Amino acid sequence: MRTLFVGAGATGGYFGGRLAQAGRDVTFLVRPRRAAELAARGLRIHAPGGETVIPARTVTAGDLKDPYDLIVLAVKSYGLQQALADLHPAVGARTVIVPLLNGMRHIDTLTEHFGADQVYGGVCMIAGTLTDEGDVVQLTGLHRLLYGPLDGARDDRLGAVAEALSGAEFESQPSAEIVQEMWEKWVFLASLGVVTTLMRATVGDITAAPGGIAFASAVADEAIAIASAAGHPPREAAIGFLRASITARDVPATSSMYRDMAAGGPVEAEAIVGDLVAHAERHRVPAPLISAAWTNLSIYAAHR
Repeated sequence: MRTLFVGAGATGGYFGGRLAQAGRDVTFLVRPRRAAELAARGLRIHAPGGETVIPARTVTAGDLKDPYDLIVLAVKSYGLQQALADLHPAVGARTVIVPLLNGMRHIDTLTEHFGADQVYGGVCMIAGTLTDEGDVVQLTGLHRLLYGPLDGARDDRLGAVAEALSGAEFESQPSAEIVQEMWEKWVFLASLGVVTTLMRATVGDITAAPGGIAFASAVADEAIAIASAAGHPPREAAIGFLRASITARDVPATSSMYRDMAAGGPVEAEAIVGDLVAHAERHRVPAPLISAAWTNLSIYAAHR
């Protein structure tokens, strides 16, 4: 399948780059400055196993003409509206759009623009960042993609989508429960983001402090209660992973929101935390810690 990755940052650059390395037909939709970086340096991925330099085929918005079979949206939530404006020429009648954004609100936006039959759900699990030079850094060995129709029904394009997104170094598989997977990732990301941004610290520093483990556990309890009230209670394995991750001792783990905040950049506060608070209010679930983090993040955004 002709595949367009919208964005070549830490997420799109990693997964799209690995697929290009494996011989898949991948093009990156990027801004002119990013296109120039990739032309000059190649797409460089620094992983725990070493560095790889991958030639990257790029296109800018003004050059899009023909539809692609598959579009992978790998932008931050605050870049979604611009991405939608850019990619319309790339969407044909049979195009499948797989978003790798955080939270759930982007699904409504995408289905309103393109129709539910063209939008899949998507989940990526990776800890990554970009260097000042634009290189992708994979911080841990975690690299996984899940995707599938939102209603879990059979779709005759899914086999081709799975083939296009597989064969690289990362785990990739379709899911018949992609909406549940997305909610579980949201609960995890929101909990980790709230804990690290509210305390301005790594998980290890927080759990080493007085009351740190109790605080982290209480944040997880709130997020789980909100998802459950919304009709998507996390499964036992997801809850176990969440609790083990945010109460771990002696680990330098952080969230992407914390890393963005520490760098003085924009954060995905509204999509990850603010929208969860909105669900809490809608379903009358007490969430004082998550609400406090939303207030804190809103103040940060206002003063950037």
